[in-house]
Amino acid sequence: MERFHLGKKIKLLLTTIGIFFFLICFGFLGAGLYFYHVAVVPGKKNFLSKQKISKSSPLYPGTEWYKNAKKYRWTQMSTTDHLKLVANYLPADKKTNKTVIVAHGYMGNKEQMAPYAYIFHKMGYNVLTPDTRGHGQSQGNYVGYGWPDRMDYIKWMRRVIEENGKDSEMVMFGVSMGGATTMMVSGEKSVPKQLKAYIEDCGYTSVADEINYEAKQLYHLSDFPRWPLVPIVSGITHLRAGYSMYKASALNQVKKNHKPILFIHGDNDNFVPTRMVHPLYEASRGPKQLLLVKKAAHASSYKTDPQLYVKTIKEFLSKYFN
Repeated sequence: MERFHLGKKIKLLLTTIGIFFFLICFGFLGAGLYFYHVAVVPGKKNFLSKQKISKSSPLYPGTEWYKNAKKYRWTQMSTTDHLKLVANYLPADKKTNKTVIVAHGYMGNKEQMAPYAYIFHKMGYNVLTPDTRGHGQSQGNYVGYGWPDRMDYIKWMRRVIEENGKDSEMVMFGVSMGGATTMMVSGEKSVPKQLKAYIEDCGYTSVADEINYEAKQLYHLSDFPRWPLVPIVSGITHLRAGYSMYKASALNQVKKNHKPILFIHGDNDNFVPTRMVHPLYEASRGPKQLLLVKKAAHASSYKTDPQLYVKTIKEFLSKYFN
C-alpha cells in the first residue's frame, strides 16, 4: 500500500513538473513571437521617434532637392523570395562613371536618405537609393537587418554596371541598418571589382547583438536573458524570414574585407552603442579610417557636424577616386 501511494506521488510530481515545463516553454515561445513581431515585422514602431526637419537643419537642403531632382525608377527582383525591389537612380549633372549606392536604416526608405544622396550628388556622383526589402515601395513582410539584403545590393551594383558600363566605379554608403548592410556586403566574394570603397555610419556588430541590446533598453531589463529568448526569436526569424540572427554578423563579414572602409559613429549613440564601432574597425583588413563625431546621437553625425562629416568623406574618397 505504501509503494502504491509513493508511486502515485511520484507520478503526480512528474506530471506537475511536465506541466510547469510546458508552461515555461509556451511562455518563452509567446515572448519570442512577440519580439519577432516588434523587431522583424515591418510597420509602425513606437520606439522610433519621427523627426521633423526644420528649414534651419543641415538635412533640409538635401530633402528639398531630392523631391524635384531628376530621377529614374529602377526595379529588380530580390535574390531570394521573388520580391520586387524599387530604387531611385539620380544621374549626376555632368556625365560620369562614378556612382554611390546608398542604403537606408531600419524602417526607413530611399526618400529619407535624401540628405546623404545630396552630399554625393554635389560631389559629382550618380546616386542610387534603393528601398530595402520590406521597406518603402519594395515588397517583403520582414526586416532583413542587412543579411538577405546584402545580396540584393550586390545585384543593384551589377545593375549599375549594366546601365553605365564596365568602367563604372562605385562606392557603397549606409546609415544604421544601412551601415550594417554595407559591412555585410563587404565580406562577399561576389562583390564586383568596380566597387572601390565602403562608407558605413553607425552600423551594428551583428543582428543578435543589436536585438539583445535594444531589448534591454526598451524594456528596462538590467540583465536581459540572451538565452533562450534571442535564440527563440532567431529561430522564428529563420523559419519565417529565412535567415539566422546569429549568422547575420557585420563583424564576421568585415574580417573578410580587404577594400577601404570609412567607419563613422557618434560618440553619444545610445541606439547602436558607440562601443560597437571599435571591434568593427579593428576587424577590417583593408585600408580604413574611423571618425567619431563628438556629441552625436544615433544617425546624427551629419546633422551634428556637417562640415566635418562632408570633409572627411571627401578626403577619404579622394584617395581612391581621381
